[in-house]
Amino acid sequence: MSFARVGPEALDYKPCRYEGSAMTFRGPKARFEEGMVLCLGGSETFGKFVTDPFPDRLARRIGRPVVNMGAVNAGVDLILHDEAIKAALAKASAVVLQVPGAANLSNRFFTVHPRRNDRFVKASTMMRTIYREVDFTEFHFTRHMLSALKARSEDRFAVVVEELRAAWSARMGLLLSRIDVPVHLLWVSRRAPTDGPPPGAELGDDPLFVDQAMLSALEPMVSSVTICCLPPDQRAPRERGMMHGRGEEQAARLMPGPSDHDRVSALLAARLS
Repeated sequence: MSFARVGPEALDYKPCRYEGSAMTFRGPKARFEEGMVLCLGGSETFGKFVTDPFPDRLARRIGRPVVNMGAVNAGVDLILHDEAIKAALAKASAVVLQVPGAANLSNRFFTVHPRRNDRFVKASTMMRTIYREVDFTEFHFTRHMLSALKARSEDRFAVVVEELRAAWSARMGLLLSRIDVPVHLLWVSRRAPTDGPPPGAELGDDPLFVDQAMLSALEPMVSSVTICCLPPDQRAPRERGMMHGRGEEQAARLMPGPSDHDRVSALLAARLS
């Protein structure tokens, strides 16, 4: 996890591993206690660049153990298959599940890395047939690949997005069916679920390709849905409580700051109290 080792001002995430998993999570390492609240999700749940992420703040607000098992750029595949997460789910009394995007998951068109779900591994024969002119060996990350495909052809790209949305919906349904405690979905983004796709080659803000209809389809399977739309990025990169290494200033601007994490914890505390 190179982001934890960039420059003297980078934040020490105290990376740790749990039994049964090769995945690295944010530390310090937690105990899986009966009755704990388990937070699952991506970079925002992990608390990238933030010294005090919302799972820690939530624990103080509700006075209960909260375990942060968010992972940078995690997709639903990691959450569904990681053995340590499965062990934690067996102990949890409630789950906060940050809504993952639909880009970082394996599907009929391409395969992603089983742990680093934002890493593109290979294109299927079907994908290569649709995009015959594309050299897929040039891509290492899903967002880069998808941006290039959208720029090539809106019509062909729409077919890929339809597949991603179908795969996401099926896999999220499977994940939720395997969780026996209340699940509180959390939407954290600079866009609302009702916002349409951006024009041109831009993919837009995470969670990619997930919209209100997809969220609504999951509502019967969860206890609550919390929507937290972040304000347009006007934050100074040196906001108190944020740390980043050299060359990470722009990346830090794109992530929620301490005030955003505090608002998320307050919204969740109202659900969990």
